[in-house]
Amino acid sequence: MTTPSVSGQVRPAQRLTLTDDVYESLKTLIMEHAIAPGDRVSIDGLARSLEVSPTPVREALARLESDGLVRKRAMSGYTTTPLLTRAEFEELFEMRLLLEPAAAARAAQHASAEDRALLRTEAAAEPAVESGDGYRRHAAFTALDARFHDLVAEVSGSVLLRDSIIRLHSHLHLHRLYFPSTQAGDTAAEHGRIATAVAAADPDAASAAMHAHLTAARTRHLPAFTRPQ
Repeated sequence: MTTPSVSGQVRPAQRLTLTDDVYESLKTLIMEHAIAPGDRVSIDGLARSLEVSPTPVREALARLESDGLVRKRAMSGYTTTPLLTRAEFEELFEMRLLLEPAAAARAAQHASAEDRALLRTEAAAEPAVESGDGYRRHAAFTALDARFHDLVAEVSGSVLLRDSIIRLHSHLHLHRLYFPSTQAGDTAAEHGRIATAVAAADPDAASAAMHAHLTAARTRHLPAFTRPQ
């Protein structure tokens, strides 16, 4: 059971929406492995560390369960999910390569003029970078990266395709495993090529650009399985 200390790990909740603040604090602890993969989560211990009641902790854990970062089992409470294995990593990219190029092609066919402009804006957006190390330093990039992919799926016009892509929560799982911070610029350039193809209403180019982006992203994350443990 893990009860992380507030000092050096997480700050007391201070935002207007308490559950949102607790959610972000717990997500940071999980993404940075301060609550290790597979550990049991102590609701009371976290509430003490965060200086809140157990209620917002429970609400935040319910959200984290939907993100796939924790699991709830009857009679045993919450535990953090394990990191992706190499086989699960390959399956995740296999699914993404099936779904997301198709979503990009449909977006090129079905997106409105407003949608196309929004995609180009999102592709060009610069994430804010917080000081320090760990997940908080790249959390904004993770959110921006996920938002771009979710937007492509949304403007594809297929609710089923969009829901299937979003339910993978691929960015959280991949960036919890490994964050290739030195190659964020490559991701931005690849997003730009996808957005340009969608804006040009070219489904073949949009599909190819998404496929190339995901293939490159897979390569960027492979060091997670080759670096010394």
